[in-house]
Amino acid sequence: MISRNLIALACTTLLLSACAPQDKQTITLSGSSTIAPLMVEIGQRFETQHPDVRVDVQAGGTSRGIQDARSGLAAIGMVSRSLHADEGDLTPYTIAQDGIAMIVHASNPLDGISSEQVVALYTGQLTDWTDLGGAAGQVVKVHKAEGRSTLELFLKHFKLDNPVVHPDLVIGDNQQGIKSVAGNPQAIGYVSIGTAEYEVNLGAPIKLLALDGQPASTATLLAGKYPLSRDLNLVVHGEPDANTQALLAFAQSSEVADLVEQHAFIPAS
Repeated sequence: MISRNLIALACTTLLLSACAPQDKQTITLSGSSTIAPLMVEIGQRFETQHPDVRVDVQAGGTSRGIQDARSGLAAIGMVSRSLHADEGDLTPYTIAQDGIAMIVHASNPLDGISSEQVVALYTGQLTDWTDLGGAAGQVVKVHKAEGRSTLELFLKHFKLDNPVVHPDLVIGDNQQGIKSVAGNPQAIGYVSIGTAEYEVNLGAPIKLLALDGQPASTATLLAGKYPLSRDLNLVVHGEPDANTQALLAFAQSSEVADLVEQHAFIPAS
């Protein structure tokens, strides 16, 4: 005969099992390293309001975001540019605006650069800082790797084909670009304006150069004067489920405008 204690234990186990919370739904985002740090914080805030959801953010570049959204490896792709004509199968949700800045070490006397000078530098026509009015020293050109939207927009804006560019260092995300320039007084690179301003505020020894006379800043972007700007988008393939749709709406809402501004981006609204 089964003892009353064993019966009670069995009943208690069944009750606990029945009352146990369901496994959390994981919403995976992948793509742009420009957007990823912002979406980590947006995701954390979303999770506090939706305890049954976990937001998993993975970087890797805009091309990865496009591919993963299409293949279903990610529910949401992070794309730091507008969609191309052949990407009409994806639906974009713009969460912020940003720009691309040329950056140098904080000790560099240069304050601005022209488009013609950028082209001459990256194609090897200019090689020394004296060619730009700076102190003597060979320019170390930091360039973005394939698959990064920052590279794509850089090439498009300056009307360059990647094979004609002669970089000294090829990097992936914005943080690598900032560290490379911050660690070398002879270096020049290009990164997200928002990320660069954010890192300057944290003490990174870099300087954002004015481009064609327009300061590289969120203020100039907001005024519509900076020549190299872009949208930051979340993209989905097909119809998102309810929780994913809620996250997309949340990322576009005024509830996260403070996070967008803390990362030195301009809220989409």
